[in-house]
Amino acid sequence: MSVNELSGKSMDQSGQDQLISRFQAARRDPEFAVLEGFHALKHAIRFKADLRAVVTNNLGGLELLAERLAPDVRDAISEHARAVPYNLFEQLSPGDQDPGVIALASRPVITRGMLHTLSFDAPMVLLESPSHLGNIGAVVRVAAAAGAAAVLTTGSHDPWHPHAIRGSAGLHFAIPVVRTDDYVFTDRPLIAIDPDGEDLEPASIPSNVVLAFGSERSGLSDDLLRRADARLRIPMEPAVSSLNLATAVAVVLYAWRLRQTKA
Repeated sequence: MSVNELSGKSMDQSGQDQLISRFQAARRDPEFAVLEGFHALKHAIRFKADLRAVVTNNLGGLELLAERLAPDVRDAISEHARAVPYNLFEQLSPGDQDPGVIALASRPVITRGMLHTLSFDAPMVLLESPSHLGNIGAVVRVAAAAGAAAVLTTGSHDPWHPHAIRGSAGLHFAIPVVRTDDYVFTDRPLIAIDPDGEDLEPASIPSNVVLAFGSERSGLSDDLLRRADARLRIPMEPAVSSLNLATAVAVVLYAWRLRQTKA
């Protein structure tokens, strides 16, 4: 029995326990993505995510919200969403707002071979050992908006963690997002964004590059800096030491994008 076959009005305790267990298990399952909130669901639908369950504490309110903010997804929400009582929803997504919604979707399978086939007309973004899940999500959101080819991460954090997906507003489904320690692509130059690099200029960013950004605290590792084909710095006022990770990615990607627009 699928989650969406479970009606909130008729679900017995066994059914509720089953629902809770499935959502809890999905948070640890690398085959699933947990989508919390309306905007994450909206973008998942727009970018053809394989939805496996959609649960809300207020179906009518959710449909009205979709009608007001994203009428293109209203019918899909009405088709997939199932209402559950508030107290049950709180166990699935603690602290979510009314109307609350949480969904499960299959994660896209992204292989290294697939990354090699991506267009050279847009850069990849590499985040080396990012430390904040919200920043990962914000970077994915920026990268999707700017038209980057992919977002790669290294380190221990799962870039598909529910907090990262919330930070991206579900735009993980708009662009390949994958964790990998094998970030060297012989067919793409590697550019490190580093305070000791040359000043960033739009003309200095080829479309076929991998743009590497360091962690929020430590910056890029010596190993990655040695591997880099070039280093670029974002010019800033002397007393300003750094930018938020997503802001830095936005600056560099839009320097590239605006040059493409004018070309």
